[in-house]
Amino acid sequence: MVEKLSQVLHGIAASPGIAIGKVYLMEDDDFALVQREITKDETKKEIIRFKEALAKTRADMLATQEKILKTLGKEYARLGSAYLLILEDPLITRDVAKKISEGVNAEYALYRIIENVVRSFEMIDDEYFRERKHDIQDVGKKILSHLLGKEKRSLAGMAAQSIVVAHNLTPADTIQMRENLVRGFATDIGGRTSHTAIVAQSLEIPAVVGLKNATAQMRDGDTIIIDGNQGLVLLNPPPEMIENYKREREIQLAQVRELEKLRDLPAQTLDGHRVMIVANIENPDEIKSVLNHGAEGVGLYRTEFLYFNRTTLPTEEEHYENYRRVAQKMLPYSVIIRTMDIGGDKLAHFDLEGFAEEKNPFMGLRAIRFCLKYPEVFKTQLRGILRASADGKIKIMYPMISGVAELKAANKILNAVKEDLRREGKPFDEKIEVGSMIEVPSAAVTADLIARECDFLSIGTNDLIQYTLAVDRINENVAQMYEPLHLSILRLLKTIIDAGHNAGKWVGMCGEMAGDPSFIKVLLGMGLDEFSVAAVQIPKIKKITRSLTMLEAKELVSDIFSSDDNESIADKIKKHEFKITKK
Repeated sequence: MVEKLSQVLHGIAASPGIAIGKVYLMEDDDFALVQREITKDETKKEIIRFKEALAKTRADMLATQEKILKTLGKEYARLGSAYLLILEDPLITRDVAKKISEGVNAEYALYRIIENVVRSFEMIDDEYFRERKHDIQDVGKKILSHLLGKEKRSLAGMAAQSIVVAHNLTPADTIQMRENLVRGFATDIGGRTSHTAIVAQSLEIPAVVGLKNATAQMRDGDTIIIDGNQGLVLLNPPPEMIENYKREREIQLAQVRELEKLRDLPAQTLDGHRVMIVANIENPDEIKSVLNHGAEGVGLYRTEFLYFNRTTLPTEEEHYENYRRVAQKMLPYSVIIRTMDIGGDKLAHFDLEGFAEEKNPFMGLRAIRFCLKYPEVFKTQLRGILRASADGKIKIMYPMISGVAELKAANKILNAVKEDLRREGKPFDEKIEVGSMIEVPSAAVTADLIARECDFLSIGTNDLIQYTLAVDRINENVAQMYEPLHLSILRLLKTIIDAGHNAGKWVGMCGEMAGDPSFIKVLLGMGLDEFSVAAVQIPKIKKITRSLTMLEAKELVSDIFSSDDNESIADKIKKHEFKITKK
């Protein structure tokens, strides 16, 4: 027997953790079919056959949506809703039938229409929406399977603990993971914003996506290791590598168990300085994880999910119910709700007047700019937030504020909504706090003025770094230049924190920098009051905070600002990290 060679495949880390096991391969049929010409008499039969396949696919999707609702909750059921919306789109229901009428078989007509739609999605710059092309392909394959009378291999057939390897996984596939013996999974396509990544994170299953051709290189029963921390998949690794990863997994699990002991302890330095460690969330179903990891509140509730995968704008009641649910579950802690942070180009399908295609949506009509242009959409969300504030401790935060004028304009609309609710006799927190995100350089250098007009500041480092350094962090040609430790960034952060404190306001941070263990000591030394991070990062941030003194942190910051290049800054931070680990 010829010994199988080991390989290392590089992909995208979609969900952290290490999984070791045998491959359960879900092979994907090529979505390419031979054209068959049909007569006029056959056309009617082909259209009927296509409509029957649509009906069967719809029934499958409704069953999947119901299962998602029962297993993961209402918010994740939107994953199934997205597929139903695609299925009902005229591009499929109308255009495929029209193509059949031109004299081709149903399978080929479906293939051509799906191919055209996917090609148009590939032209979109935004990663989230570009990823939706895979959803369209999945819907096409579901219809095709009914046309051909074929069934895709299901996770239900899994007999032993395995690692799933597939070209892509649909919500119908991933929902079975909780019910079966899935240790981890790897896919050819997908990114951090794909449905499979979202579900994997919610179920805490190690996953790597975007491997390109993993399915072509693997067979059922192959041994693989999923390294969801680094985005690696090791195919048929040698025994010593398996043992190394087993030890690493045990170390990580032991670290998790040790960190769990800190859950109910405060984030307080050795010399008594207290900071707040709170969580970033995207939907109400994350609250259980937030509380389990010891968060002291929600520092960033991203509300964009309410606007995705639908054809109508969310109603006031939808806003209210979602925010009320989170606020009540988080009591006695507070929840900071960020108003919508999406570009107008993402909302064009809601039939709002005055849209034009934007060549650079990241600097276009997005976030607070969109809200000020369309105040009625903004008011609907603000009414929902304010009403929910009567049932919990809620704060409001505006994204993408570029200066005092925008902040005042937003507050003017907020005050008008408050007055409307008073007239209607609807209760809300009259003392609700309002904060501004500082994520644009213009806001950073005028943070002292902005701080006077709000109750708190929250630094969004992801965009602040990107805009300040003129670096697109998802552009592989310049991504290495995205440097949080750039002296200009560190100076801006110190300026923002000092500006807030001088105005008597607290300052938090909700960007990725706040959750990176390498930067905690620096941010503490600068005086940051609140760290808002992913729930799983909270115990580690607490441990670091409780392992040092404010005096040490301030000394590090002073040392850093005496540097004049990034390399020496990084060296100084590493030396201080070493001190912490040795204590």
